[in-house]
Amino acid sequence: MRYLPHTSRDIDRMLQKIGIGSMDELFEPIPKELQCKEALDLPPAKSEEEVEREFARLTAMNRAGEFVSFLGAGQYPHRAPRVVDHLLRRSEFYTAYTPYQPEVSQGTLQAIFEYQTLMCLLLEMDVTNASMYDGATACAEAALMSLRVKRKKHKVLIARSVHPEFRRVTQTYMVDQPDQLVEVGFGADGKIDTEDLRSKLDDCACLIVGHPNYFGVLEDLPALATIVHDADALLVSTFSEPLAFGLIPGPGRAGADIVCGEGQSFLGDPNFGGPSLGIFSAGQKNVRQMPGRLCGEATDADGRKGYVLTLSTREQHIRRDKATSNICTNQGLMALAATIFLSTVGKEGIRSLAKTNLSKATYLKKKLAGIEGFSLAFQGTTFNEFVLHCEKHAPQVVQERLLEKNIVAGLSLEDDYPELNRHLLVCATEIHAKEDLDRLADELAAL
Repeated sequence: MRYLPHTSRDIDRMLQKIGIGSMDELFEPIPKELQCKEALDLPPAKSEEEVEREFARLTAMNRAGEFVSFLGAGQYPHRAPRVVDHLLRRSEFYTAYTPYQPEVSQGTLQAIFEYQTLMCLLLEMDVTNASMYDGATACAEAALMSLRVKRKKHKVLIARSVHPEFRRVTQTYMVDQPDQLVEVGFGADGKIDTEDLRSKLDDCACLIVGHPNYFGVLEDLPALATIVHDADALLVSTFSEPLAFGLIPGPGRAGADIVCGEGQSFLGDPNFGGPSLGIFSAGQKNVRQMPGRLCGEATDADGRKGYVLTLSTREQHIRRDKATSNICTNQGLMALAATIFLSTVGKEGIRSLAKTNLSKATYLKKKLAGIEGFSLAFQGTTFNEFVLHCEKHAPQVVQERLLEKNIVAGLSLEDDYPELNRHLLVCATEIHAKEDLDRLADELAAL
């Protein structure tokens, strides 16, 4: 659709309609010092052909195809089957709005229902909502939900090994609340420090722990579930790499009460950090405290199957004091993409893909650990990323020198973890060929 601005005649007619003589009179209530009288410093207008040529010139400056990247840290490079994009571009999907009227929204509602079902199977949980904005907001909503469930508790524990952005967004959500957000440290194996955890359990509503955590390390969820449940608290398991659950048990089986995280891995390429998909699951007994909404399957008066919004818990739909969240919508299109991805790949396909990710990351981890000047920071079991200790050169030096070789070596952890100021977070997925992994190892060895 092309943008067609209003003509001078259009503007005059609208001003006349509302009884105003000029644009200056329309903006009279705005203080003079805030009004911009000068023309905007913009280049001259261009024709459509000129704009297309300019964008082509800018596109040619990109060198993304020349580089091999080992970045992960919450946004993972994966390949999505072509059918995902093909179906997603059907107009009835990408133009669909909130399904307030079930009689005209059956396709959207069924897609949501299928999404919920697939996520429950993947995470081994009872109920999944119709999705959240992203993993960070899902984590924050899990903290608030835990405080509602455990009404007499006023403290939320969050592992320091949880994604830094998840922690910061959760802190923002709770900044004006009387409840506390308290961090729990991690040990030499990259897992949560259970002794530190036990010392902070008093008045605790929940523990939020990453699985896999930000370092790629798998936590001992059953043991953590026992610890927090004995303290009458909830276990919240969060994640940024859901593909791991194609191989490891879902957090629900391990005793998690709430499971939430980022679903970008089911959407294909990271695309400069988006779009995102917030996944949120919980046990049946706490379903009425969940944020967002649920789609359910029902039958009409004639016994025909249909889909409806079964639970909508924001203040627009129910009394404000009964609302669980001000989350206004769901990532419908991204949830549909994840649904198509999971349906296309299937149970065995997800398992095979997860195995491939694990094997490539394990191969790379062993190769890099054998290079003089580098070692593994944590010995815990990891999925598709791990922390590399740079003993000989600072991480920034490693990154700069490998960037000259068209290799993005990984992410320096210093900004978020000052104590890990000589560490890189390195990721490998199915997109990396063996030659890519060997090339990274060879270039590190040559430093």
